Amino acid sequence: MIETGQLLLAEYEQIKQEQRARIGFRDNLIYATLGVMAAVVGSTLTRGGHLEMLLLLPPLSVTLGWTYLINDEKISAIGRYIRDELAPRLKELTPERSEVFGWESAHRRDVHRHSRKRFQLAVDLLTFCMAPLASLAVYWLLGPTQWPLLLVSLAETAMLVGLTVQVVRYADLEV
Repeated sequence: MIETGQLLLAEYEQIKQEQRARIGFRDNLIYATLGVMAAVVGSTLTRGGHLEMLLLLPPLSVTLGWTYLINDEKISAIGRYIRDELAPRLKELTPERSEVFGWESAHRRDVHRHSRKRFQLAVDLLTFCMAPLASLAVYWLLGPTQWPLLLVSLAETAMLVGLTVQVVRYADLEV
């Protein structure tokens, strides 16, 4: 017969494994985004003035940024679940009632956490929102003013504003 404590520990191992996998995937999305940016800017420069190619950057950045954001939120949700649901249930089963999975809460009490989270928000906004917005600004200032491309750039601006709102919303700046 399997005991409740064993089941809870098995669940913990499974969700920590998922969390680790999501962390690795999320962190690689930053590198993928930087690679996409380099490819788009490099292609634009080597094609000698085809600034309309800069319009590729916003949808690619929004796609990668949204994927980054969703994975980051799931990583945080796993941590919350461990702290708020799993740890208390396992603590009830321990004779000495000591803290269970202490690291899940301890790292959130770090005195520098708030400044790190604000800096991470700035990095996320710069990477996924501001850089593609800058590509749109370059296009608007120097690129061809064909109305279909201008409409595309306005739609891309709306997508970037939407992503920006979501990145700020999910920033987890609570102390």
